[in-house]
Amino acid sequence: MYQWRKFEFFEEKYGGKSSIPEDVTAGKIECCSSGRGKVVIGCDDGTQRNFLVTVGEDEQISPQQSAMCLKVFDLDKMQSEGTSATTPDCIGILRIFTNQFPEANITSFLVLEEAPPILLMAIGLDNGCIYCIKGDIARERITRFKLQVDNVSDKSHSSITGLGFRVDGQALQLFAVTPDSVSLFSMHNQPPRRQTLDQIGCNFNSVTMSDRLELIIGRPEAVYFYEVDGRGPCWAFEGEKKFLGWFRGYLLCVIADQRTGKDTFNVYDLKNRLIAHSLVVKEVSHMLCEWGNIILLMTDKSTLCIGEKDMESKLDMLFKKNLYTVAINLVQSQQADAAATAEVLRKYGDHLYSKQDYDEAMIQYISTIGHLEPSYVIQKFLDAQRIYNLTSYLEKLHEKGLASKDHTTLLLNCYTKLKDVEKLNVFIKSEDGAGEHKFDVETAIRVCRAANYHEHAMYVAKKAGRHELYLKILLEDLGRYEEALQYISSLEPSQAGVTVKEYGKILIEHKPVKTIEILMRLCTEDGESTKRESSSSTYLTMLPSPVDFLNIFIHHPPSLMDFLEKYTDKVKDSPAQVEIHNTLLELYLSNDLNFPSISQASNGVDHTLKARSGSLVIPKAESKLKSSADHKDTSKERDRMERCEKGLRLLKSAWPSDLDQPLYDVDLAIILCEMNAFKDGLLYLYEKMKLYKEVIACYMQSQDHEGLIACCKKLGDSGKGGDPSLWADLLKYFGELGEDCSKEVKDVLTYIERDDILPPIIVLQTLSRNPCLTLSVIKDYIARKLEQESKLIEEDRRAIEKYQEDTLTMRKEIQDLRTNARIFQLSKCTACTFTLDLPAVHFMCMHSFHQRCLGDNEKECPECASEYRSVLETKRSLEQNSKDQDRFFQQVKSSKDGFSVIAEYFGKGIISKTSNGSTGTGRTGDTSSSSGF
Repeated sequence: MYQWRKFEFFEEKYGGKSSIPEDVTAGKIECCSSGRGKVVIGCDDGTQRNFLVTVGEDEQISPQQSAMCLKVFDLDKMQSEGTSATTPDCIGILRIFTNQFPEANITSFLVLEEAPPILLMAIGLDNGCIYCIKGDIARERITRFKLQVDNVSDKSHSSITGLGFRVDGQALQLFAVTPDSVSLFSMHNQPPRRQTLDQIGCNFNSVTMSDRLELIIGRPEAVYFYEVDGRGPCWAFEGEKKFLGWFRGYLLCVIADQRTGKDTFNVYDLKNRLIAHSLVVKEVSHMLCEWGNIILLMTDKSTLCIGEKDMESKLDMLFKKNLYTVAINLVQSQQADAAATAEVLRKYGDHLYSKQDYDEAMIQYISTIGHLEPSYVIQKFLDAQRIYNLTSYLEKLHEKGLASKDHTTLLLNCYTKLKDVEKLNVFIKSEDGAGEHKFDVETAIRVCRAANYHEHAMYVAKKAGRHELYLKILLEDLGRYEEALQYISSLEPSQAGVTVKEYGKILIEHKPVKTIEILMRLCTEDGESTKRESSSSTYLTMLPSPVDFLNIFIHHPPSLMDFLEKYTDKVKDSPAQVEIHNTLLELYLSNDLNFPSISQASNGVDHTLKARSGSLVIPKAESKLKSSADHKDTSKERDRMERCEKGLRLLKSAWPSDLDQPLYDVDLAIILCEMNAFKDGLLYLYEKMKLYKEVIACYMQSQDHEGLIACCKKLGDSGKGGDPSLWADLLKYFGELGEDCSKEVKDVLTYIERDDILPPIIVLQTLSRNPCLTLSVIKDYIARKLEQESKLIEEDRRAIEKYQEDTLTMRKEIQDLRTNARIFQLSKCTACTFTLDLPAVHFMCMHSFHQRCLGDNEKECPECASEYRSVLETKRSLEQNSKDQDRFFQQVKSSKDGFSVIAEYFGKGIISKTSNGSTGTGRTGDTSSSSGF
């Protein structure tokens, strides 16, 4: 006891102003109790205040009945006695002793309110018995039973000195204390079962119950605690224990000091082994706890009210004495909130830190994690350069999942600076319950890479599924390209596609063949699960397209060409075949693919020529390089020719005859052919697009006269859908060539003459522009043309004379019809061939009919009507054609001799016809036709 520290955690309240009311000072205070905000005091003169249940001597009604009775008062019902004072209403009086329960001295009394209004009262007697009364006393519905504690004849050793109820769930137990024993009754058993817990007891007022339902008894040598299974802990406090009490986890004890003869009131904090308050007091008669205070009643009827100080005051007191461990134990024992506990720990840590006890200080700071800002601790130990302590703090931060990215960075830096690979392994490979890391993955990878702990960074990346970071380390830091390719092959297709897009440039540079193999597996239906769907176009659309990976080949066109060729060989109906063909054409037709071997060959070569004796001397090494360069130029040209052949095959194969448009961009193909001077490709495209004039323009540009004529023979034949006007363009080309091309001109004139493409005058005008051509070139052509024209002129002259004679005959017939009479001499009807009689009808065509034979149609001759009707139909058709301008101009354009078409229109009277009316239909047609030429 004397080793325990003493503190003033309690103080006197009300400054001595609390006192007992004057109307109870006359009698002796026999008993007291408290609860529900009330303090109850019992006096020997019968005066009571705030009583609920009382036991005392009442007026003796008869000698046979005991004066000892139990009364129940209703404190909420006060009855007036005719004075200013009021007394509670007594609602029930019960005689304690009866014939079955003999009278004895009452030594202890205890009431338990089981379920209102049911009360359980235990009355301890000096004969070792306990009388129990249970029920509703106000309605006198009660039961009585007796409990026997000891069968000792000496009353001083068998008196009940203390009682205590223990309610644990549905179990109700009663502690009973005598000077020589401690017993426990199980009240839920019928009859109640008794159990002896100890063979020692205590005197009066030295019994109390803790808030943990423990029985506490005080003896001169010690204070004993009891639970249902026997004696528990024992605390050795010397001196006679006059009073025992329990208040908010504190043990209250009034101890008589034999040496000084004075009483001391102590408040013990048993958890922390300290005396929270100690005070020398006068003789105490009763001790109560109510209103959050401890109330001591003295024998002189004075009172002492003691209250607990607030936590802040107690902690300040301890901090001033640097008693931080006591403060920590105090806040933990009184179940203070975590923030308050952390604040005490922080102050203790600061105290230890100021004493340079860094290890102990860090222990305290670690306990504050979750409440104290980590930067407060980190800054302290960074300044003190205590990397070991800082490491342990950061580890705890990560264990509790409270670390940020910066904390992860700092911890990993600590590991790397300490070169503690073992701890680094544990930290990197440890996981929480959910299988996830307790740190930021990207931060850990970045720090490990910076410290050259690449294997650890790779482990984290792989475990976290960060494939792009894993490959970044393999490729950029370690250069393990083979391993990177194997890792990509093990990924799901979607993940593999993403990683190849990001790191494909590096892979293509170092491992082009295997990278292309991976791309082929990604973009085609390789694998067992896909063979069943090899013919499904829907499945192909789900696969990655080669176009998605074009960017990784930006510095390696040969590898791109190889990849696309393999893909097109395997997949014939790819959704992206147009884009693929476009790319292949660009690769095939380009003049120079940037092969790495060529670019590397020129590195490190000294092109300077050394001058010796006024002459230029080429070093041997440079001579060898020049020879090697020539060889490589030859190889380069051979490769270009092979690519051009592939390009031409692609142009043809990707434009099947059954398709109107090719499986590539025609405009792009033409541009590529133009840019790279690929004549064969241009010729094929122009011919396929029926741009024949562009085809011959290509031959003209290259001055390939033989090919030009051969092309015109092929494309200028109108019988095979060609364009005969090409010969006119060809003639114009030779006419403007400015050199002797007599042989070619003669060949051209042969086809122009055969198909009658140009008039001779146009031929003469065109060829006259070439000063190198002589008249002998066209002499035979002109002679034949003149002879042919002469024959045509003679034929036309004879036709004109015939037409003139026919016209003259027709005019005479018309004149005769107008001026002379017609004599009809037919004697028979033309229709029925019977003799003609009246009425008869005669027509100007010299046909006669019976009127009856004509019927209703008397205006036209039945014999000549069909011929006349066909003439009228032809006339109407010609008039209708005169209004169709598009047809007229189409005939003029498609005819070899447009003038003959115009002459035909005039000859048939279509164009020359005019109208006198105001409708303007014919006039409009005539005007439009005239304006057309």
